[in-house]
Amino acid sequence: MKALLGTKIGMTQIISKDGVAVPVTLIQAGPITVTQVKTVETDGYTAVQVAYGEGKNLSKAVAGHTKPAGSTPKHIREFRVKNLPEGLLVGSTIDVTTFNLGDVVDATGTSKGKGFAGTVKRHNFQTSRHTHGGKGDIRKVGSIGSMYPQKVFKGKRMAGRMGHDRVTVKNLVVAYIDAESNLIGLRGAVPGPKKGLIIIGGKA
Repeated sequence: MKALLGTKIGMTQIISKDGVAVPVTLIQAGPITVTQVKTVETDGYTAVQVAYGEGKNLSKAVAGHTKPAGSTPKHIREFRVKNLPEGLLVGSTIDVTTFNLGDVVDATGTSKGKGFAGTVKRHNFQTSRHTHGGKGDIRKVGSIGSMYPQKVFKGKRMAGRMGHDRVTVKNLVVAYIDAESNLIGLRGAVPGPKKGLIIIGGKA
């Protein structure tokens, strides 16, 4: 199973073998611990549940659930798989050595929150005219409905909360691996702020 959880450190650059500067995002990835293995017979589907980090003040339910794995996690996530890897048991660990340089992966994180934003910033709307009859309120939304059906349709692009959404960036190449420090570098940008949780999934 090629999957990892980690926290984003930040962006830097490395020099490839042919002397080209490569922008990478460093992630403190793993090791993660398997806390539960789900099968079709017991749960109706096949999945692997993993834990990452060191949590504090765990509830009795979570502490009891993760006790067989010997883990007190901060994050618990589940990955659905078609076939369970051989030898994967509760308590097994997965680290950055699961990936190799050149592997293509997907990275999922929560984007930075931008707070309340207007339509110009949030949806790239145009402003109204500045001169020749303009009223001065150039960033107002304007008309949002029609005579029929006399309502605003759900999903209408308007002002509101911007950012803090689950974002997945696909087809990132693994450009750096440091097994001793549990670091992995993905070529390009990864969503989310520093210390944000990142889910790395390998291509099957």
